[in-house]
Amino acid sequence: MSGVLVLNTDNTALHTVSVKHAIGMLVREVAVVEEARENHLIGPYPWPLVLRLVRYVKTAFMYARGPGWTKRGVLRRDRRTCAYCGGFAETVDHLVPQSRGGPNTWLNTVAACGACNALKADRTPGEAGMALRFRPYAPSRAELARL
Repeated sequence: MSGVLVLNTDNTALHTVSVKHAIGMLVREVAVVEEARENHLIGPYPWPLVLRLVRYVKTAFMYARGPGWTKRGVLRRDRRTCAYCGGFAETVDHLVPQSRGGPNTWLNTVAACGACNALKADRTPGEAGMALRFRPYAPSRAELARL
């Protein structure tokens, strides 16, 4: 098993941690062992497979809004596919150029190859006569994690 599952006090899964981190949580008494390997000890502690936190951790902040915009996130969202020609994308293009006040947002950026980005230059796709193969959208945290 690659990690130790950490449960909130209401038994919802939060994340996984390393065994070393899990032992640290037990030492600090912020978690208790829910499930352990039989006949395996790490010092005085059983080898944990599942931990449950002692105090409830609010997780609403994770789901309150979507992920923040990043160039890496745009490339992941678009699967490194150029929005103009369908080739391999190594950069991000702004639909409304930054020089014209275009923001760094999920809806204003697409993945692009260097050639298409240079061809479009400081124009909108309509002005450059370049059609988008797909529309940009704001992905969820879960979707970005899967990609």
